[in-house]
Amino acid sequence: MADDIVLMGEVVGLHGVRGWVKVFSHTEPRAAILDYPRWYLRRGNADWAPVERTGGRAQGKGLVVAFEGVNDRDEAREYIGLQIGIPRGDLPELPEGQYYWADLEGLTARTPDGETLGRVAHLFATGANDVLVIKGDRERLVPFVYGEIVRRVDLQAGVIELDWDPDF
Repeated sequence: MADDIVLMGEVVGLHGVRGWVKVFSHTEPRAAILDYPRWYLRRGNADWAPVERTGGRAQGKGLVVAFEGVNDRDEAREYIGLQIGIPRGDLPELPEGQYYWADLEGLTARTPDGETLGRVAHLFATGANDVLVIKGDRERLVPFVYGEIVRRVDLQAGVIELDWDPDF
């Protein structure tokens, strides 16, 4: 089941006294995570466990969610730090040149000449574009600009080809 779940957010705090929690979403827009009916939770690398939501909404700049069986602040406190996953089959198909971050993490980054730069450790968003964090002989921050810097992504082979100077 773990391979079928994609990390989409995490529980980051408490909201009110009735057991609601604050959620940080990795979706774009952030509230899109509430559109997925099936959620799974886990702590660290433990197995994913299904959870039923009884409520969820935008609240200020963030999101708040209620889970079945969680009725007060003390019970909700146990959920802080849990990761939120969505079954891969529930995610929409993406157009050519777009990828879920979870699919890119772990890929071997290479130049068109075949020189290995390292592995994609993770990504982060900036105002202009997403950035690949490549860890190899050193850490490199590479803008994810498909067609210019990102020449090819081969998920089957586990490779992302980058037009990037290895000395940079």
